[in-house]
Amino acid sequence: MVNKTLIIGAGGVGNVVAFKCAMNKDTFGEITLASRTLSKCDDIASNVKAKLGVDIATAKVDADSVEELVELIRKVDASIVINVALPYQDLTIMDACVACGVDYLDTANYEHPDVAKFEYKEQWARDQVFREQHIMGLLGSGFDPGVTNVFCAYAQKHYFDEIHTIDILDCNAGDHGYAFATNFNPEINLREVSAKGRYWENGEWIETEPMAIKQVWDYPEVGAKDSYLLYHEEMESLVQNIKGLKRIRFFMTFGESYLTHMKCLENVGMLGIEPVMHNGVEIVPIEFLKTLLPDPATLGERTKGKTNIGIVATGLKDGKEKTIYIYQVSVHEKCYEEVMSQGVSYTTGVPAMIGAKLMLEGIWHKEGVYNMEQFDPDPFMDELNIQGLPWKIMELNSADALRVDK
Repeated sequence: MVNKTLIIGAGGVGNVVAFKCAMNKDTFGEITLASRTLSKCDDIASNVKAKLGVDIATAKVDADSVEELVELIRKVDASIVINVALPYQDLTIMDACVACGVDYLDTANYEHPDVAKFEYKEQWARDQVFREQHIMGLLGSGFDPGVTNVFCAYAQKHYFDEIHTIDILDCNAGDHGYAFATNFNPEINLREVSAKGRYWENGEWIETEPMAIKQVWDYPEVGAKDSYLLYHEEMESLVQNIKGLKRIRFFMTFGESYLTHMKCLENVGMLGIEPVMHNGVEIVPIEFLKTLLPDPATLGERTKGKTNIGIVATGLKDGKEKTIYIYQVSVHEKCYEEVMSQGVSYTTGVPAMIGAKLMLEGIWHKEGVYNMEQFDPDPFMDELNIQGLPWKIMELNSADALRVDK
């Protein structure tokens, strides 16, 4: 039986997923790309056809409407739905998959459109109905979350008896040439970065002011970069699934120019999510800002440089202390050459395809809703090397071995 794959979302990540599914057509079979904006789907399908000779069907759908989603899922007779739309739409797409009895995958956890908060709570709550429908939901199959979760599971399986600390380190050293732009959806990006930081230590969450904790990390193949502590969603599941964990933190790199622009925008209210009146018209400031900023999907051709994303884990093996660094380096220009997207979209889209591939092949498949680290990491790690995201492991003397500012 030929699989039928439905991809929802036609931004930068959706473009990568479409390309990579087409490159693995034997697994994904008949592919349909759907979005609210049909022209974006058609453009991607045209590019896939021109570069790979593979046909992709397109469709228009409002991912906020369960009714429209159900109609489309049934129309294409989907075997799996890959959700790379907005995180606000996770729940409607999950509910449509439950109604149709179809497997589900996403790359980022649910965010409420009216509250600057993201968490797995409402998605985990759907575990029982997924089980009742004998279907699977795989949450966060991007890079972070996603690959970083798998890196943790791989470290736990092969390198440690107990992991005590994890630092997730995300560096984008790419340059797109604009004074200010975001590498993925501006609403999601700016809400995430301007929120208070949070990390987990000794069984409790500790909150910090935005950008209050900084370290300078020497990223292999990139160099030393300022890295700031943020809250990031993969920590929420990893604290439940990694044995012996005492602390987990997440750091992301930002340049001074980015932070200055963001602070100015925040100070004048442009990051607000509450409606305001402007000349008799109600607008949401951050949504208006999004219309002014470059579309992240258009950054690919302009972006030069590298990304480096990985984890540093410390713990015990055979009673001895051990520290390892698992990381992956991507080159923006190479990503664009392969799939016409920059590295941030590439490093999210490729893992989405891999997670779906393992589900369709029955390698990762259980009824219910799961996070990435709950499966055997080895098949996923093998696919990363095959599909364009080769990784490396380095043994360090300590968790701070590559810190420049210690």
